[in-house]
Amino acid sequence: MCKSPLHSFLVELPKCEHHLHLEGCLSPALLFQLAAKNNITLPSSDEDPAYQSPVTLAKRYQHFDNLEDFLQCYYRGMAVLITQNDFEMLAWEYFTTARRDGVRHAEVFFDPQSHTDRGIAFDTVVAGFNAARTRAEKELGITSCLIMCFLRHLPVSSAAETMQTAITGGYFDVSQDDKQRAITGLGLDSSEVGFRPELFVDQYREGEKRGLRRTAHGGEEGDPTYISGALDTLHVERIDHGIRLTEDPELLKRVVKENILLTVCPLSNMCLQAVKRIDQVPIRTFLEAGVKFSINSDDPAYFGGYIVNNYCAVQDAFNLSINEWRVIAENSIHGSWIQEARKSELLGLLDECMSKYSDRLVDQ
Repeated sequence: MCKSPLHSFLVELPKCEHHLHLEGCLSPALLFQLAAKNNITLPSSDEDPAYQSPVTLAKRYQHFDNLEDFLQCYYRGMAVLITQNDFEMLAWEYFTTARRDGVRHAEVFFDPQSHTDRGIAFDTVVAGFNAARTRAEKELGITSCLIMCFLRHLPVSSAAETMQTAITGGYFDVSQDDKQRAITGLGLDSSEVGFRPELFVDQYREGEKRGLRRTAHGGEEGDPTYISGALDTLHVERIDHGIRLTEDPELLKRVVKENILLTVCPLSNMCLQAVKRIDQVPIRTFLEAGVKFSINSDDPAYFGGYIVNNYCAVQDAFNLSINEWRVIAENSIHGSWIQEARKSELLGLLDECMSKYSDRLVDQ
């Protein structure tokens, strides 16, 4: 809970989440539960004392030196995900928590190469995640879409193989029943520095040709050329993180002009030492410059909080007004990859929330 009198408003504010890795929702408790179910041997105390219990593992997650340190834990944890039900359980844990935080629409990442490289079938992963998505819309009222990420630290040939698997399996095809795709878009994640976006131009051009939506991580640890490279060569519509955009004023103007949405993850940035404090995330700079962005939780099981925790951290650091939060919420809705009718529904919910709180928070 944040210290601000806006806390109840922030919880109730209808949210769209655009930067959420489903594998990053693998809490220590669920990790140990799935390890026991699937007879997966976790590291011994001698190998890594963090894996003694869910409590010790949670404490380990409180101290990451950088992105690479986090990724070692992230990929190690995935070993417990084996069956379709495991993937459904993982995604369901996200959706139930997100709904309590006021999320109404979520565009979620997954990393198929992390699973297929372990011998897990592509369809096992996608079917599990999409089962949870279907259930979330029916039971929780959360609409969503699935974004397939390429792991940039792996050979490009692996990304090409993954792309072909998705094409051959029909995962990009539009369903005749609901006019939706099993996989809506492409993303690019994992180690940023040294693995430039230009490496994946063939996969993104193929995705663009097929009508897929496109985003890529950039400007988290990498300099602003990782952002411009993704825009120029991958033709992305969004940039994930993008906090180093402020280092290039001309690129910032371009992002504003081209209506590019940034998916900012404040707690993640601090946990991975991209910034030392939340007030160093350029929230105020982006608002004043007209940069559109959403606020997201990235890998909440590892970074100390889901989306409300990130909203509260931003509020404690910047003391935003309810009208500034309205701008953030509106940009999040307009920047979502959903039908106009759904956007109208979400904007209506936002109007209701603003009407409820505008009088009591008029001076905030």
